[in-house]
Amino acid sequence: MTTYGVLVFDQVEELDFAGPWEVLATSALVRDRGDRVLLIGETGGEVRCAKGLRVRPDHAFGGHPPLDVLVVPGGAGARTTASANPVVTGWVAETSAAAEWTASVCTGAYLLHAAGPARGRRVATHRSWEDGLEARGEVTVVRDARYVVDGNLVTSQGVSAGIDMSLWLVGRLHGRDHARTVRERIQYEPAPPYLADEPLPPAADAA
Repeated sequence: MTTYGVLVFDQVEELDFAGPWEVLATSALVRDRGDRVLLIGETGGEVRCAKGLRVRPDHAFGGHPPLDVLVVPGGAGARTTASANPVVTGWVAETSAAAEWTASVCTGAYLLHAAGPARGRRVATHRSWEDGLEARGEVTVVRDARYVVDGNLVTSQGVSAGIDMSLWLVGRLHGRDHARTVRERIQYEPAPPYLADEPLPPAADAA
């Protein structure tokens, strides 16, 4: 069984953790619930996310089982309060050291830098925050990849890139065919509107 722990904190960006959560939870279902995915917060109390969503973690820092994979999302809290909180950075450092994989989404790389696991490594983060992370030193920011793998650390660019990273990760753990099945289950086939200048076909009427 693979146990995934997804960190949440005040001002966490919603899709940064919900995107990976969906991929990892679907992966667990495909494996007949052979894996588990847990939301973990400092106290276990309610967390208010960056855009107002409220979530309640499954476990506090002191009460969760050992984690095989740690996922650290981004958001304003990752760059500020969480990175400045020694309880959070200490937990991230300790948990990452014991995990098989550590992953971050968006500015979760700031928190990994503050805690230590990203230092001396190649990482990705949201394009708007690349310069700021690089200025902190002891890190090589990769600017042209949706996600970056450096040893047992995998980091991704902003927000939706966490879905790509998570699909890669379940493929790394359980095989490419498994990852393809997960992608099909969540119907992840990116085709964003307005990407090109050509006019779009009319939308189908769902009524």
